[in-house]
Amino acid sequence: MLETKFKVMFLIAVLAFAAIPIMGILRGTTLTPFEAPPADSTNSTPSESHPPSQAAHEEPVSEEMISIPAGPFIRGTDHGGFDERPQRTLMLGAFAIDRYETTNFQYQQFVDATGHRKSGPPARYAKNMSKMLSINQPVVYVSWEDAEAYCHWKGKRLPTEAEWEKSMRGSDGRLWPWGNVEQPNGANWARVEDGHEVSAIVGTVLTDKSPYGVMDGAGNVMEWVDDWYAERYYEEAPDQNPPSPDHGVFRVLRGGGYATTGADIRITSRSKMVQDFRDETIGFRCAVSGVKSERK
Repeated sequence: MLETKFKVMFLIAVLAFAAIPIMGILRGTTLTPFEAPPADSTNSTPSESHPPSQAAHEEPVSEEMISIPAGPFIRGTDHGGFDERPQRTLMLGAFAIDRYETTNFQYQQFVDATGHRKSGPPARYAKNMSKMLSINQPVVYVSWEDAEAYCHWKGKRLPTEAEWEKSMRGSDGRLWPWGNVEQPNGANWARVEDGHEVSAIVGTVLTDKSPYGVMDGAGNVMEWVDDWYAERYYEEAPDQNPPSPDHGVFRVLRGGGYATTGADIRITSRSKMVQDFRDETIGFRCAVSGVKSERK
């Protein structure tokens, strides 16, 4: 009799534990700010994604492009990673690049005009998005395809990897936008307590300014560029106006971001990722060929 009661109690316990995940599924899971609740939800109704916040009555930063003159520049370094070598002098034609990373406000204009998908996490988890909604913070959670589509809509394009590097380090081969001496607080990195838990409003860190006046190349968010990634391309690329390799698995990301730590934060450092990847540490800026300077 005792053995029968024990078996019954054991069976009830097993069924109870098995029911826990089923109950969770029936109740549903916690929604992110980028998902609409069920129709009968008693919660407040969030939109599919948060629009850029204007709670502080910010004015959008001006859209400005910086003209980069034609001429030589030093690309790569012999003191970095294998894919940063060799250091070479290349010739680039004139082009212009956005002074600032593309902002939430600017990207939302594109979404409103075209119906393109909004910036936002592809997964259900995005711990810092509520802190990155200022209209003047860089837009994040955009793939390479999203960035390319935005630049095309603006009549621009993504910069080539060579253009990006020249824009951020100038023509003299410096390793950081401000020079050759490392400054732990020179950019919005994760290395020091600089008051920026996540990305800062574009242009906030004044030391992160290239010789041409381009902002936030060393930190804030990493940036998509046009090129496919090739490990030996710095060795194999032509000396004049090197284009992207013809094909690849990954697209190139350049620059550091607010989560960047460690020693490899030179402006010459190269990163790579599949082109449909989206993350809260990745944004972009646009470029155009020829000389152009504008404010909007």
